[in-house]
Amino acid sequence: MKPIKRMAPAVVALAVAMVSGCGARHSPKEVYYLVAVNVSLPYWQTAVAGFKSAAAQYNVTARVAGPDTYDPQGELAEFQKAVAAKPAGILVSVSDAAVMQPGIDAAVSAGIPVITMDSDAKNSYRLYFIGTNNLEAGRLGGRRVIEKLGGKGNVVFFTLAGQPNTEERLKGFKDVFATRPGINIVEVVDIKGDLHTAFDKAQELMAQTGAKKIDAFVCLESASGKMVADAISRTGDTSRELVAWDVNPETLQSIKDGVIDATIAQKPYTMGFVGLKALDEIFHDPPAQLNKDYSADAFAPYPVFVDTGTSLVDKSSVDVYLAAAAAHTQ
Repeated sequence: MKPIKRMAPAVVALAVAMVSGCGARHSPKEVYYLVAVNVSLPYWQTAVAGFKSAAAQYNVTARVAGPDTYDPQGELAEFQKAVAAKPAGILVSVSDAAVMQPGIDAAVSAGIPVITMDSDAKNSYRLYFIGTNNLEAGRLGGRRVIEKLGGKGNVVFFTLAGQPNTEERLKGFKDVFATRPGINIVEVVDIKGDLHTAFDKAQELMAQTGAKKIDAFVCLESASGKMVADAISRTGDTSRELVAWDVNPETLQSIKDGVIDATIAQKPYTMGFVGLKALDEIFHDPPAQLNKDYSADAFAPYPVFVDTGTSLVDKSSVDVYLAAAAAHTQ
């Protein structure tokens, strides 16, 4: 027992030193930004919660910027304001790669670490991407539609055209549908961020009968699921297949009500949480060259892609997701 007693003060001193070191590493003056579009949507509020949770752990400052609507130019303007503030790092969801890439490249060239989340800009100087494997998520949804339609039927998509993540999801569906010639994609509707477009178009399509009857609707982003579900509900015909995206409360409830068959669940909280911690690591231990293509470096200190996970939620699992959401809001 005596050797243990003699060691105790040293152990305490080491613990104090470690805590002091952690405190010295971070400061509220260290500011990180999360930039996106449609930031008022529940999906993005969940991502922000993860971002701010990590900031609270590290005792740094988290700020959120971006338009409340789908507005790529507005996102670029907010991103450039964040860059001008010279933050420790920026986590950004790319609404339009062509619009955002020059701004991302300029930020990284100026020494500001940038990581993309949710939607990527693969050809930019961003360090890496954190989010969903959107191609595989689309394939997951595609297999569900094939199963429910028995391999044949007319399908309509609702999407945000040109956004990298939704384009990858659509490709995933098309990859799977290509194996079933009986599946016919009738239309890909670009809602352009206007939810009323999704509702009105769904109502119009629900009226088609015979060979033009739409057998399945697929929403490739989180906001349109509820609107399409509402349009279907008003007709009283809930036999149509509807696959939504994300686990918004309204979407989960519509699954319980039998209007939405399934939704593809992402993990926006995890994206925000992991994203801030990743930026913090880069800020405190920066590479010799920030604006380098690390995807072509076999000895790179960074991955190309961090997959935060995807799953399909239906009636068999919806209660688990509802319980998790309730627990998180307590």
